[in-house]
Amino acid sequence: MSVRLGLDIELHNLSVLAPAGYFVALHIRFTSPLFTFQTYNQAWLDHYTEMGFVLRDPTVAWGFSRTGSIRWSDPQLPDPFGLFSEARKFDLNYSVTIACGPIKSRTIASFARSDREFLDTEVADLQAVILRIHDMTEPPEELTKAQIEALRCIAGGDRHAAAAEKLGISESALKARITSARIRLMARTTAEAIQRAKDYRLI
Repeated sequence: MSVRLGLDIELHNLSVLAPAGYFVALHIRFTSPLFTFQTYNQAWLDHYTEMGFVLRDPTVAWGFSRTGSIRWSDPQLPDPFGLFSEARKFDLNYSVTIACGPIKSRTIASFARSDREFLDTEVADLQAVILRIHDMTEPPEELTKAQIEALRCIAGGDRHAAAAEKLGISESALKARITSARIRLMARTTAEAIQRAKDYRLI
């Protein structure tokens, strides 16, 4: 099974477990996640942005300070700016946040229901899915020399024919190197692969 297909299956599992939506920020490095996935109501996302909640979100602070899971109703999760009460206005009545991974590559995810609190078994299921997604999207530590050379040529503005000539290989060999780099970086396009390779400091 490909990583992309595996990821799609796991995200579907999250949608079933969190019928009121979710937000997953994978491998947060230098304050920005490498991947994000969300199914929350767009009205809530717009409100969250307009209110600047990202700077005051207690789940983010919690997620960077520890791993595991916590319900938003837990008294140990203070909410001085009223984010949780605002969320309830958008039917995010019962929520849980899960965090995993090392601090240098932390994953933080929140899930919501409108009807009831998450059961302990459901929280455990969510946590298992997040751990699997975190592991399957782990950025590669390195690319091959051939992949790096191919991406650098394209990043530098060379077209396929020119890049192949510069590297002394056929155009089909160049495309094969780029394709293998895209697969390794889980990128849909060459441009996305180049950006991720730069973000990961691989090129």
